Amino acid sequence: MPAITVDDLTVLDRVKEPGLGDQPRPVWQVTTAPTGFEGEGFPVRRAFAGIDLAQLDPFIMMDQMGEVEYAPGEPKGTPWHPHRGFETVTYIIDGVFDHQDSHGGGGTITNGDTQWMTAGSGLLHIEAPPEWLVQQGGLFHGIQLWVNLPRDAKMNNPKYQDIRSQEVALLGSADAGALVRVIAGSVDGHDGPGSTFTPMSLVHATLEPGARLDLPWNVDFNALVYVLNGKGTVGTEARPIQQGQSAVLGAGDYLSLTADRSQETRSPKMDVIVVGGQPIREPLAWAGPFVMNTKSEVMQAYEDFQKGHFGHIPA
Repeated sequence: MPAITVDDLTVLDRVKEPGLGDQPRPVWQVTTAPTGFEGEGFPVRRAFAGIDLAQLDPFIMMDQMGEVEYAPGEPKGTPWHPHRGFETVTYIIDGVFDHQDSHGGGGTITNGDTQWMTAGSGLLHIEAPPEWLVQQGGLFHGIQLWVNLPRDAKMNNPKYQDIRSQEVALLGSADAGALVRVIAGSVDGHDGPGSTFTPMSLVHATLEPGARLDLPWNVDFNALVYVLNGKGTVGTEARPIQQGQSAVLGAGDYLSLTADRSQETRSPKMDVIVVGGQPIREPLAWAGPFVMNTKSEVMQAYEDFQKGHFGHIPA
């Protein structure tokens, strides 16, 4: 897994162990992601399917893209499509993805890079593997998270953040058996590079077999765990969880994860995405690529798109 790593976890700052009076977050729900296809036909797992939107708030959805090994000619992306009213966070673990939009933004992300796109008032957008990758094939694996915007930020001007893997804050667990990559937000006083309208944190953690991670978490945020690969337990109650499953956690000061001592040969470690944010608690009207507060605002978004107000596809 080429996402940024270190050879010796003992050299990293370590997250603090739970103190006297710190409360663990209980596990409310474990769900299994259904599989499907997105864009031009690349495979995805709908990570948060089956979880009530009130528990996801401020998030809308998350897809695990791949993990898939493409043969030459097989790599796929998405065609041009509109967005309004939210942010997309695309984190590439393996492979290469090119982005372009109707406002002149975009770039290439690969192997631990993140692109944070604020759709705001609206744009047209395309995501696709570069032509050389289409020709030769290769591994593709990543996630895309949709983050809602509050009412007063939904019509902000679109913008991009390109976050390179070497910018991510790196921490070790107390037992030096887990690597914690802080992409956005703050964990135990260590800030990730991502700048967010909606207060939130995004972490990619890798646990060695048998390792335990007690991760301090903002008490004002919700908390969701998704297993990219491997297996283990979540919560101090040791609820089993494995690849393709999500856990919704209740309130508390920290969350606990433990990797099983025995992992699959293909996935020798346990990799998880941990995400949480401050709930917006506003009405939600979501239809396709538009996330607004009312049905009339969604209909207006469709009308604006049809009239060309989101910009035009570059020649």
